[in-house]
Amino acid sequence: MLVLAAGCGPRPNPARPTPAATPAAPAPSSAAAAALDRLAARFWQEHLQADPVEATILGYHAHDDRMPDESLAARDAQLRSLAELRARLDGEAPAGQLAPGQRVTRALLAGELDATLATATCQLEEWVIDPRDGPQVSYLDLAGLQPVATAAARAALLARWRAMPLALDQQGSNLRQGLQAGKTSAASEVERVVRQLNELLRRPDGEWPLVTGPVDRLPPAVDAEERRRFTAQLQAIVGDELRPAFARYLSVVRDEVQPHARGDADVGINHLPGGAACYAALVRAHTSLPLEPRAVHQLGLDELARLHAEIEALGPAAVGASSFPEIQRRLRSGDRALFFGTREEIEASARATLARATAAMPRFLGRLPTTPCVVKRVEPHEEKDSPIAFYRQPAVDGSRPGTYYVNTYQPETRPRFEAEALAFHESIPGHHVQIALAQELRGLPEFRKNLGVTAFVEGWGLYAERLADELGLYSSPLTRLGRLSLESWRAGRLVVDTGIHALGWSRAQAVKFLLDNTLIAPNNIENEVDRYIGWPGQALAYKVGQLELLRLREAARAALGPRFDLRQFHDVVLGSGAVSLPVLRELVHDWAAGR
Repeated sequence: MLVLAAGCGPRPNPARPTPAATPAAPAPSSAAAAALDRLAARFWQEHLQADPVEATILGYHAHDDRMPDESLAARDAQLRSLAELRARLDGEAPAGQLAPGQRVTRALLAGELDATLATATCQLEEWVIDPRDGPQVSYLDLAGLQPVATAAARAALLARWRAMPLALDQQGSNLRQGLQAGKTSAASEVERVVRQLNELLRRPDGEWPLVTGPVDRLPPAVDAEERRRFTAQLQAIVGDELRPAFARYLSVVRDEVQPHARGDADVGINHLPGGAACYAALVRAHTSLPLEPRAVHQLGLDELARLHAEIEALGPAAVGASSFPEIQRRLRSGDRALFFGTREEIEASARATLARATAAMPRFLGRLPTTPCVVKRVEPHEEKDSPIAFYRQPAVDGSRPGTYYVNTYQPETRPRFEAEALAFHESIPGHHVQIALAQELRGLPEFRKNLGVTAFVEGWGLYAERLADELGLYSSPLTRLGRLSLESWRAGRLVVDTGIHALGWSRAQAVKFLLDNTLIAPNNIENEVDRYIGWPGQALAYKVGQLELLRLREAARAALGPRFDLRQFHDVVLGSGAVSLPVLRELVHDWAAGR
């Protein structure tokens, strides 16, 4: 199996120590350790202050009444603070003066700071218009996440809602700044956002999720008069403040940006000033590795070839066909038995699969998460442009469980055979296991429990799909074929993401490649391609992380022989939070050497 390293070259076997090339490190310094603790705490507090909405979602409620300061002046001030913190990390907490566990924290903090400072050169806030996580989606999502149980919580919510118009105006001003610099989003992204904004503005004030969401979640103890007053306050904010603000934002996006949006032939970030450097920074941030786009592109092609062979081997048992084109044709034939019929069927399938995986946890984990995972439907305001499924982490204060969201929009277009693999990825053994365990860690800085490298998080999710197969959790050859379908989709991402952003591919070229080389439903492909256009580099994380996890597992198994224990391996992998891939190698290496 081809493995990745920096530049896609060979890397040391994690189970075989590399001889030290430097003298032994000096004894750990208590002053350096104390400085590291202070810097990690400062970083986390500044992170929550800069993004109070994320703080609320995570379950930290000190800033529930605030919106982020979206101005470019605030962005520049934050970057200056992070650069100063990075310099202090080098000066006050050098790695050589720290104990091994502290060195992990230092490496991860340095990685967070370096990634933020490097990707800041992209100036994403000046040109990105996002139909998946822009304000027309993320603000409405808050309606289901913001606390409302107490009078103080409701007062904070009202204050935050009143702060939204300024944040929207700041984002519109940022887009004008980018336009002056020749930076705009792709037309396909802008068109989706214009449609979303128009749909929102057509709703009566009382039907906005920012009204109905909080009111619907009021506890039974809230009396009728308070409920009426709270509802009236929300409707007034929407009618007097938020509706005009969203209309102003729509005017910027539709009237100023859209005429200059990049066409389908120029969707890649390489068509923007500084685009190549920006893409390199984003790839490094998402994977924690300095990967070369052409090597990643070829890796994707190689993985697709391998997966096509596995699909053809399973095809006769799954669909009665043995060639990839015929398997693809049968899965896309419109056979109604292959697709869901109702929203309820999709949700029921997700719940059943989650229950089966939950029962299997002791077979692959030594330490089990205590936080529950639940299934919910993607909210109506975002389902048209949402991915087919996603996971939202638990709140650290225990107020909200981990949540597996399934997209039930147009159920007749949702394949049954992919549903189990999706559930395993997003819930158990996937994201819920990894994220809940990270949040439950003790004795670590808060940033290590809540942040992390995309390649670890999404790599574990993709690894979990295969792990579920190894555990015998799939219900049929057809659903096992669904797993291979989703893995080939992730391999295709390596090709398409680098094709779009480094090799000059058009949107149509990317759509056609996925149509020709994967089994996923055509209705999902355009949504997915637009996601890769809008989030450069993120799509590389899945396969890069999965391949590293599989390589580390097999290297440790080869080194340890009969002493290898899968549950212990997973406990090591998941026992330090979502670490960078270089740090993960060291952790697995130390575990294997110690065994």
